[in-house]
Amino acid sequence: MDIPAMRANFAKAAATGDEAPLYFYSHLFLSHPETREMFPVSMAHQRDRFFTALGDVVTRVDDLDALVPILRQLGRDHLKFGVLPAHYPAAGASLLATLEHFDDEWTPELAKTWAEAYDVVATVMMQGAEEAAGQPAWWDADVVGHERRTLDVAVLRIRPQVRYDYLPGQSLSLESELRPRLWRYYSPANAPRPDGLIELHVKARDGGPVSSALVRSIGVGDVLRLGPPLGHLAVGEDSDRDLLLVSGGMGLAPLKAMVDDVARHGPPRRVDLFAGFRTEDQIYDRAELEQLARENSWLNVTFAVSDDAFSSLEHGDVADVVRRAGPWSSREVRIAGPEPMVAATVAGLREDGVPEQRMSSEVFAPSRPGPSVDGEVTE
Repeated sequence: MDIPAMRANFAKAAATGDEAPLYFYSHLFLSHPETREMFPVSMAHQRDRFFTALGDVVTRVDDLDALVPILRQLGRDHLKFGVLPAHYPAAGASLLATLEHFDDEWTPELAKTWAEAYDVVATVMMQGAEEAAGQPAWWDADVVGHERRTLDVAVLRIRPQVRYDYLPGQSLSLESELRPRLWRYYSPANAPRPDGLIELHVKARDGGPVSSALVRSIGVGDVLRLGPPLGHLAVGEDSDRDLLLVSGGMGLAPLKAMVDDVARHGPPRRVDLFAGFRTEDQIYDRAELEQLARENSWLNVTFAVSDDAFSSLEHGDVADVVRRAGPWSSREVRIAGPEPMVAATVAGLREDGVPEQRMSSEVFAPSRPGPSVDGEVTE
């Protein structure tokens, strides 16, 4: 495959903004009308998802060792949309038609390269779906608790109606009948429990139809649909190193799940959790985290505020607060939060001597396609 030519061609389509996704979906729905029912009524929040995900794949097409496991997960995840093997050639034909439409230098050789690349992607995704044979395409979960912590943040407690397995640090997609066919990704804030209860932290975003519904409209007794768990943030069972966990905003949820996992299952280790917010009144889970620290001598929780001159808490961006409290070179490190915070924390800890292979991070970004190849996304 001519990977540089693929990337140059894709860049031309991506540079058109909404035009390329609009052309792709128009071509797909006209040539295969049966696919329209897989998508939400309004395509406003969907239109760029395919192309953004495709951009992630194109970026890593020369690193199949990293890409193949992700594609398998995506193939499994797409079962919840009702995707069948016959749909992959339809999407591929519309993709090639779109890439050709926006490139005046399109050639038969480029078409062949893209066809071969898409065939690899589709084959791996279909294999991922086949490996999930016998499992549900989605899981129904009852909302058993809903607590507004701030004006725009709610903590939901849900209980899947049948067993739902996941690892602390992973994320799950969910759909509500209030916003049909709009799936968004959230991370459980607790380790798996015998009673199946899952805690979710949700912030209502401006223009976010799902997050707003979850915070302001969903109530006890409602039912959500869950997709299969995804993500790479979990700590491997082969590691017993002490942990450094660094969160920004809603990135707290998966790291709290890791703390809960150590409390429930071990192994015994020191855990330092740094949670960054702009102001002190935004720390929506403060009481529970402080209680966890009181109950577990191995846990130290530090709150940092970046824009609150009257707070007695640690001041500054959480990345800087973490570095001041170091060194952390012996720790296993997990980082979750907004992209600038994640980037600054990773760069700072790398500069301070933390080995790259012991750091994992995921980005929490409002209303972006998910899950991306790079990590976690929420609405």
